[in-house]
Amino acid sequence: MEYMLFLGEAEARERIAPTDPAFGEYMAGWMAYNQKLIDGGHWISGAQLQPAGTATTIKRVDSVDTIIDGPFAETKEQLGGYYLIEAKDLDEALALASAMPFTDASIEVRPVAYRPQP
Repeated sequence: MEYMLFLGEAEARERIAPTDPAFGEYMAGWMAYNQKLIDGGHWISGAQLQPAGTATTIKRVDSVDTIIDGPFAETKEQLGGYYLIEAKDLDEALALASAMPFTDASIEVRPVAYRPQP
């Protein structure tokens, strides 16, 4: 079964700059996590997203679209990235999600209802 892992984190938190020596160590944890998903046959897709301020939202009411700059949700946490994974069940999906090298974040794990195949 496929699961979408939505990664939410506070955008206001201080980020490690790519020029900072600690950045390589930070990214090593993520590269190891990605490789774990690939090696285990769980990887389908994943990506980090640009900051929420770069989002554009289409809000449709009664078939009329309104374009809004920025994210629709006004929360402290914003969607920062995602993984689409294959797992045998929710327990395995939760175990894979909990292995992410986050310190402060939320991870929403949701089963995919339908995904068209190319």
